[in-house]
Amino acid sequence: MKRTTATRKPTGFGSHVAETLRQAWPVLVSSWAGIAFGVLDTTMAGHASAADLQAMSLSASIYITIFVGLMGVVHALIPILAQQYGAGRLSEVGRTWGQGVWLALALSVLGGACMLFPDLWLALSGQVEPAVRNGVAWYLRALIVALPATLVFRTIYALGAAVSRPKTVMTINLASIVFKFVFNWIFIFGGLGVPALGAAGAGLSTAVVGWLCLGAGLWVLRRDPYYTRLRPRLERPNWSVQKELLRLGLPMGGSYLVEVCAFSFMALLVAREGMYVSGGHQIAANLAALCYMMPMAVGVASASLTAQAIGAQDLQRARAMGLAGMAVVAVGALATAAILILGRPWILEAYTDDLQVAAVAATLLRIIPFFHLCDAAQCIGSYLLRAYKVALVPMLLQAVALTGIGLLGGWWLGYGPGAGTLQPLLRVLAPGAPPGAATLWLMALAGLGLSAALLHGWYWHVVRVWARRARPRAGASARAAASG
Repeated sequence: MKRTTATRKPTGFGSHVAETLRQAWPVLVSSWAGIAFGVLDTTMAGHASAADLQAMSLSASIYITIFVGLMGVVHALIPILAQQYGAGRLSEVGRTWGQGVWLALALSVLGGACMLFPDLWLALSGQVEPAVRNGVAWYLRALIVALPATLVFRTIYALGAAVSRPKTVMTINLASIVFKFVFNWIFIFGGLGVPALGAAGAGLSTAVVGWLCLGAGLWVLRRDPYYTRLRPRLERPNWSVQKELLRLGLPMGGSYLVEVCAFSFMALLVAREGMYVSGGHQIAANLAALCYMMPMAVGVASASLTAQAIGAQDLQRARAMGLAGMAVVAVGALATAAILILGRPWILEAYTDDLQVAAVAATLLRIIPFFHLCDAAQCIGSYLLRAYKVALVPMLLQAVALTGIGLLGGWWLGYGPGAGTLQPLLRVLAPGAPPGAATLWLMALAGLGLSAALLHGWYWHVVRVWARRARPRAGASARAAASG
């Protein structure tokens, strides 16, 4: 079988950057389309009522915590499939994808069980209004229905990213925004004679659109010749393949979970400061998540291209693709930070017409540009490590930085025994901000900065180790060729 390797492509740094951008922009558009679901839910629930906005905020925090952790396990498919594709083992790509589907279905059962008991999560939020608590319960029930579809669709996303075909999911996600808006209007506000369900309606619309997206993705896999040559198929579960997926996927899922827990538990803690602070925090968190899509998209593209080069045993190209990804993320993060600073008034106007929520959000948005710069740096580092199938150590590093420094440090200094310690600094960085919420954001920023430094240091250690291992193999190959 002919190899499909990355080594036949141009080798200059500019060509690596261009190749990264070609693969990253569809992933970015697809990610923005996906995050648009959260933007639509936040803005439309915010215009329904403050109670609906808080219910949606708390529900989304719980769901995202569960979904992103499970999604991280499924995303172990990306480096595994990319290395197989780079090595030219095309039939193996289709077989491994099918094993990923089994894994996604099993994980959806686990995730659904975690969402059946929202009161366990809400215990972190103190006193929550009964109407808000009821909205959270119904929102999560709807998302239990959505979870199998969204996780299996992630296997299609992983396959497209791994074989440099990201436009497939991009097209489906763009079309899904229209359906999400329509179903949100119907279920949240009560369109076409349907009762107005508020925040719960946002969850129901996500479930409907999730299954539509999965149907579209499976149809493409069966019809597109690019995918049919890979023979994507659902065979009986193969435990050796499942072990490989779990060996990489569990620490990847843990890493994803560590990252998202900062947001999720922040939202649950901030709820103690009331409905308006919770709403303002949700706007800031949603905006930070929207900005994160850029480094994540470049990370997915860079990791896929790097893994393809590793599969083709071209470590020099793998290293160059990593550098190209870092350069693209650095430029993109600086541009994003500038937009956040200059566009703050228009951003707030788009998110809410509640003056009290907007006032809180305005103070927190002063921290977001700096938060994004650190977030982008740690993101690209973690994705490049996954290309080398390195996930356990990054997870541990992120746990120390994001959980130990960011989340626990934020709780200690924002709501715990050290509350008020950072108030002098907050008066300079975010004057007028609610002290607990602003402290959480500031410590999250510090945790991300530490995470970025640790991950990049470990990445270069891994690159050096792989280079040392490759030298004896290259020498042996040269001696064999000379003797032949």
